[in-house]
This record gives sequence, structure tokens and C-alpha cells, in this order.
Amino acid sequence: MIRSLTSAVSGIQQFQQELDVIGNNIANVNTIAFKSARTDLADSFSQTLSAAGASGGTTDQIGLGVTTAAITNQYTQGAITRTGVTTDLAVAGNGFFVVKDPVSGETFVTRAGNFQIDQDGYLVTNGGLRVQGYNDLALSNVGDIEIDAAVRPDTVSQTATMSSYSIDSLGKVTVQLSDGSDYVRGQVLMQDFSNPQALIKQGNNLYSGIGAAGPLGGSSSPTAAASGTNGLGQIQSGALELSNVDLSNEFSNLIQTERAFQANARIITTSDEMMQELVNLKH
Repeated sequence: MIRSLTSAVSGIQQFQQELDVIGNNIANVNTIAFKSARTDLADSFSQTLSAAGASGGTTDQIGLGVTTAAITNQYTQGAITRTGVTTDLAVAGNGFFVVKDPVSGETFVTRAGNFQIDQDGYLVTNGGLRVQGYNDLALSNVGDIEIDAAVRPDTVSQTATMSSYSIDSLGKVTVQLSDGSDYVRGQVLMQDFSNPQALIKQGNNLYSGIGAAGPLGGSSSPTAAASGTNGLGQIQSGALELSNVDLSNEFSNLIQTERAFQANARIITTSDEMMQELVNLKH
């Protein structure tokens, strides 16, 4: 009976944790590029009552409950929706955008491409982190991407102003000038990982732990690459990736987890009643 109590308590603890994961998934059903998580359970340590001998027989064991083996992020593709905003970028396929905190210098990756241009001309996240990529005309220097006409080749007018800009499927930022000419100002680069499960969610759609996740270029010197290369997906401008949360699946998991929680609670009640009967035997 004590073993049943221990098993039931472990079940309640793990199913409560699974409910927390499901609740977080449902709460982020409308979060841009959110990746849902899944709780993987495993049986806990088993107590061996008797072991099989050399001449045969069976090994008798009683399990002592359940434990959480892993909480796995599901990096499946979310639906892509058109927004018409040029700075909104979606990834169709594998890969993450690379962004950097201009104050701390810390680098993160994200799937959320709801970017904007700040007052200094930098392409940034809603939190002010700067999108990384080639920021020069030769597409050779990696740094903060700027979308402006401050840097331009000698082959175009040096007095014309920027009238518009566009970002193509390779991430190349093309600036259109008021005289009708245009040129490539820079290029958005992306990163991918051999073990994305090692990434750490930091909130605000950001992930850290880049080195441990096996990035392109190696953990010591992660090297971003252009979309469409190194297994990376294509960039879609004027679009956003939606959350990959499947509400029907989450509600189904919610019902199953709730019933499993109730069943474990019933085991505790039943074990308590049996122990009460034993205590009453003295009368």
C-alpha cells in the first residue's frame, strides 16, 4: 500500500507538470512562430522482489511510479500567413533568424520574423534586438542589418533618396532610389542546428544556448548562412509564421491527462481507505 501511495504521488506530480505544458501550449496558440512542447514520460525505478536464477524462472519487480523523461519542443512548420508588411519575414523550412542585443552583445535565434525598422535604420525585433546578416555592399561583413541609403555603390546617384525597399527569398535587401535605380544593401542570414532540443527558451520568442545546439560552423564559431543553402528554408517577405499549436490535439491531451490525474488521485484515496481498515483491526 505504501508503494501504491508513492506511485500515485509521482503520477500526480508528473501529470500536473504535463497539464502545465499543455496549458502553456494553448496559451500561445496565437503567438507568432511559437513551437509547442510535449511531455515524454518514463517509468521510474522498480523494486526487485526476486531475481531469475541461472536455471530459469522470472524476475519479479514492482514499479515505483512515473517520471518525466523530457519536455520536447516540436519544431514543426507553422502555417504561413500573408501580412503585406515588407519587414515581416517568415521561414518556409528549417532555420532561425539570428538577432543580437546591441547593449549586452548577446546573440539569440528566433523563428518570429515580425521585425521593424528603428529610428536609426536597423532591422530589429519588437524588443529592439538587431537582425544579423551581411551589412555591406559586398555581402561579406556580418553584423547589424541596416535598411537605408547611407551606403550605396558609386554606380548609382549619390543624391537620390530611398523611396522603398524589398527583401527577396534569399534574404537580400534591395533599396530602390527616387531616380528609379536600385542596389543590394545587405542580406538577412539564418542559422540552423543539429540538436535544436538543446536550445533554451528565453521568452519574447527568443532562444539561447546556440553553442550547445550544434550550430552551422560549429559551437566555437557559429556561422550564419543564406537561406536556401546548408539545408535552410526560404525567406518569405510580407508574411509571418503562425504558432504550430494544434488545438484539437491539445484538448485531446488535456482530457487524457486530466483523467490520468484523477485516476492517480483515486489510488491515493483507495490506499488511504485500506490503511484505515488496517488501523481499525486493533479494535
